Amino acid sequence: MFIFLLRRSSSRRLFSTTSIPPTSPSFSNLYTKYSFTPPPSLDKNPNNQIQHADNNNSNNKKKKKPPYRPPSSLDRSGDKPIKSDLPFDFRFSYTESNPAVRPIGLREPKYSPFGPERVDREWTGVCAPAIDPMAGKEETEKLEEKRKKIRERIQGEELTNAERIALVERCGKHKTKRQINLGRDGLTHNMLNDIHNNWKHAEAVRIKCMGVPTVDMKNVCSQLEDKAFGKIIHRHGGSLVLYRGRNYNPKKRPIIPLMLWKPQEPIYPKLIKTTIEGLSIEETKEMRKKGLAVPALTKLAKNGYYGGLVPMIRDAFLVEEMVRIDCKGLEKKDYTKIGCKLRDLVPCILVTFEKEQIVIWRGKDYSPKEGGCFLMSREFFDIGSGYKSQIESESSDDK
Repeated sequence: MFIFLLRRSSSRRLFSTTSIPPTSPSFSNLYTKYSFTPPPSLDKNPNNQIQHADNNNSNNKKKKKPPYRPPSSLDRSGDKPIKSDLPFDFRFSYTESNPAVRPIGLREPKYSPFGPERVDREWTGVCAPAIDPMAGKEETEKLEEKRKKIRERIQGEELTNAERIALVERCGKHKTKRQINLGRDGLTHNMLNDIHNNWKHAEAVRIKCMGVPTVDMKNVCSQLEDKAFGKIIHRHGGSLVLYRGRNYNPKKRPIIPLMLWKPQEPIYPKLIKTTIEGLSIEETKEMRKKGLAVPALTKLAKNGYYGGLVPMIRDAFLVEEMVRIDCKGLEKKDYTKIGCKLRDLVPCILVTFEKEQIVIWRGKDYSPKEGGCFLMSREFFDIGSGYKSQIESESSDDK
């Protein structure tokens, strides 16, 4: 019993922290590495309190950084409004909005998507015009001439075949992952800034077009060249290569104010009316039932390439009176936009959008439209008679 008590007392001495002072040489090195200094209120040594006071005084001498304040779109103080000399009207989308079509009204009061007092242009609810909308034709013509001069100055001399092929190879998928995706909203205003950011590091940029805008690829190509002042040097389906130009200087890039949010879409007239022109109410009802029972011409995939849709419908109208397009899986906004484009490009009469279908009628006096928006699946931009003859032969086959 006595031996057991001795062992117990010795074990207590070994594991007790009060028996060994922290400054003794036999203490572990972990104390010096991972120890913490207690605050002056708990420290009993007056010398340590003096040291803490000196440290506090030295910290107070340092200037404190102001707290971080994130930028706000509602902050009107400070900078002056951005002045941009771009010779075109600022729109949210340049391919999906038609300046010729005027809206009936606005869903909300006019409020600039650039932020209050950030751009020197007024927002009309649809666009921010470069000049006064009430101005005459002379000022609009001057604006177009200015745009052409800027583009000609930036582009300079045309590329040779070898230079073009080298740029296209650099923009290939196996060479670079740098790519701009053009989706359902088409060529948006902020996408212009992305194009110029890519042109800092490379002379050309690859653009992948998907969804609704691919119905009218001719419009997409023309708007890209017109608004970005570039030139398309390669096109295969929905993939484009946009060249910046010989005289392009990244340091003198145009000022493009960014839209901070998407503006509300204005109210446009209804695409499908209760009665079709020239028909009674009963005849329109029968036509809608008949159109939904017609076998589908094609089924559109989500975010697919619809470049061959217009010529396909034109060929079908030579035999059939009505055409149905299956749009299951697509959002309502997407197939309504497609129907609106088909009405103008084919041309045709919209019958119904029920059950995620587009039913169109060719009309009583149908005459097929020549040319239009259709482009070849692949274009050749090389200079030479052999390539021109190849293009002419392919265009004749497509017709």
